[in-house]
Amino acid sequence: MRKKESTVVIIGGGPAGLTAAYELCKAGRSSVVLERDAALGGLARTVNYKGYRFDIGGHRFFTKVRAVEETWREVLPDGDFLRRKRLSRIYYNKRFFHYPLRASSMLTSLGYRDAALVLLSYLRARLRPRRPEETFEQWVTNRFGRRLYEIFFKTYTEKVWGIPCDEITADWAAQRIKGLSLAVVLKDVLLRRRRASGEGDAGDRGAIVRTLVDEFDYPRLGPGQMWERMAALCEATGRSRVRQGASVERVRWRRGRVESVEVANTDGSRDTIEGAEFISSMPARELVMKLEPRPTPEVLEAAARLRYRDFLTVVLIVNRPELFPDNWIYIHDPEVKLGRIQNFKNWSADMVPDARKSCLGLEYFCFEGDGLWDSSDAELIELGKRELARLGLVRAEEVEDGTVVRMPKAYPVYDSAHKGALATLRRFFDTFENLQLVGRNGLHRYNNQDHSMLTAMLAVRNILGESHDLWAVNADPEYHEESAVTGDDSRATQPRVPERVTAARAVENEA
Repeated sequence: MRKKESTVVIIGGGPAGLTAAYELCKAGRSSVVLERDAALGGLARTVNYKGYRFDIGGHRFFTKVRAVEETWREVLPDGDFLRRKRLSRIYYNKRFFHYPLRASSMLTSLGYRDAALVLLSYLRARLRPRRPEETFEQWVTNRFGRRLYEIFFKTYTEKVWGIPCDEITADWAAQRIKGLSLAVVLKDVLLRRRRASGEGDAGDRGAIVRTLVDEFDYPRLGPGQMWERMAALCEATGRSRVRQGASVERVRWRRGRVESVEVANTDGSRDTIEGAEFISSMPARELVMKLEPRPTPEVLEAAARLRYRDFLTVVLIVNRPELFPDNWIYIHDPEVKLGRIQNFKNWSADMVPDARKSCLGLEYFCFEGDGLWDSSDAELIELGKRELARLGLVRAEEVEDGTVVRMPKAYPVYDSAHKGALATLRRFFDTFENLQLVGRNGLHRYNNQDHSMLTAMLAVRNILGESHDLWAVNADPEYHEESAVTGDDSRATQPRVPERVTAARAVENEA
């Protein structure tokens, strides 16, 4: 059956796709969002298991993009948007280190001798930096010293990516930790002390905020609450349809224009949806493979070279009201496969329906089809219980239930092949008049949800007649990241998107 559903067809119902629909509603333009999964929010969804709610990775809401901040405030009322103090630690060598790093924690957990060796290693790296600076290992060592790199970067980063640090390009480090070094960390410690003593000035406070953020906002029922509410607002205007369980199987194009997409629905039916404009957050490799007719062998080969790191969360319900005070803990112990632990009750008490219980998310990084990915849910739950007990955090008998969520293509890999492959794909997609790529997987860039939202906002502005380079988002020189030690969320300062009109106001206008 052929349907001309809307003017703008949006592939993907994550933060980027839903933000595009939201912005189009405010501009009076119609759209249809096509989401393959039953849940909205993509990697930023919230899953509900027997009343226990949990994230796929833990998503802090912090941004320096004013338009993004305004949108979050428009969508969720203040009572549903909570301010949270951050507490996170690194587990290394059977000890805990506060992160962001604290001098007292470093001295207590490392000892004065090792702390002195870290400083000497850093000074050596500054005097004799490694050149050329092509890999993640070289980039980090030049800014932190070899010893700190081996303690706080190497093990965790290789868990996340599944490849040695000398095979990860410096591009990823430059994007994720630009502006941060051991000197900046130590300066931050001093500034925090000055602020606590009342000696710091406004400039000091600004420096702290720009580098190592210790507060964030969080939806009361998890990040999925934001995206579910945004979808509801879009549909309430009558200008947007959000279709879940709608998998785009073919993208038909001719002479630099996408004409339609073929959608497979969960009931077995298929639709052909036409549109004047198309926005896609589908993984770039997947999009290329679904094009009809097929692009040139060069483009197909470039798409095949893009790699993704997959992710699974083992969720355990623990029969204890309190476990540890952290929001999350990074596990740098090479003896366990576990990468990070989320304590969802410490993000929001409403994530756990029974105050006598706790809910943990154990995060494992893997490749689709490897031993971890193909393990049964029961095997993964048992693995999680064993590893928690090994770390001394929870006794196995305290775990009373669990579930597993698998998330394919969670992280675009920054290996030695990705840069050339992405350049080829960018040249190809730049020839399209009515197709824009947005979001983390659409652009194959390790964007966080605010940058993904910004790409969508600017894509809509392009449809409305402006001209913005979406590939430049999250590539500006003012970008700051907390650390590749943790792979934390980070934020850049970007131009404010003008002419704010809320979807709620649009609903009122329709009425």
